[in-house]
Amino acid sequence: MGGTNVKYALMDNEGQLLEKGKRPSADNLDDFVAALYEVGDQYKGKFTGIAVCAPGKIDTEKMIIHYGGALTFLDGLNLKETLGARYGVAVSVENDAKAAALCEQWLGELKGVDTGAVVTLGTGVGGKLLHGSSFQAGELSWMITNQGAGLKEMAAYTAARCSAVRMVEKVNQELGNEDLDDGLAAFAAIKSGNEEAGKIFRQYCLDVAVMILNLQTVINGEKVVIGGGISAQEILIEEICRQFGEILQDNPILGQQVIPPEIVAAKFRNDTNLYGALFALLQGMQK
Repeated sequence: MGGTNVKYALMDNEGQLLEKGKRPSADNLDDFVAALYEVGDQYKGKFTGIAVCAPGKIDTEKMIIHYGGALTFLDGLNLKETLGARYGVAVSVENDAKAAALCEQWLGELKGVDTGAVVTLGTGVGGKLLHGSSFQAGELSWMITNQGAGLKEMAAYTAARCSAVRMVEKVNQELGNEDLDDGLAAFAAIKSGNEEAGKIFRQYCLDVAVMILNLQTVINGEKVVIGGGISAQEILIEEICRQFGEILQDNPILGQQVIPPEIVAAKFRNDTNLYGALFALLQGMQK
């Protein structure tokens, strides 16, 4: 479930994608649930469980979405009483960022890794996924990395400083492009050596590196996987690694104490959350 589209797929227990598609998200709860039913009805009789991932704080025991991220109207939606009751099958729901971590743990870069993380402006910790006492563990969006901005300002938090969307907007604004969301144009400028675009990009990668360093002080992970569409840009991973190395070089004591994790791009791109949601369902059905 996303702010722009609802992506769906028919998958088997091994994670094979049999069919997939997407449809635009709605702007109210009734239309949104109706859209989910249309997808479910399309495959009725072909499935034995429904796996969902959504933004927000997710009660994975009661199958309730809280807050809903950008989809605020999802707050309080009980998927067991809606999808589960309509189709009479097992239902699971997981936070979208945690689903990304589950995907990488099951089939991707965290497979066989004892301790690691997936960073998509929300983080799940590898091994056994960490949910926390109120299902909010790993929400790195609320990590404070710039206290000087004032704690009432979003600029103090990683939600703003490490937002790929905001970085792309800043670059396009600097370039004078009308489409501020044009990621291809932004990265074309960065790769071409445009001075201002490069400056914005390097600062962004430094902010992400600082976030990873803060995360490392807690989990001491072997590997950190960078997810999201932006992770397809090889230059992103290269620059984050470079910035992380410079942080350790600039502080010899820190450099002696912190062992850098391997920083890599997610194995699965736009289908990551589909795989992660399925893995959460399969784990739940085995209990």
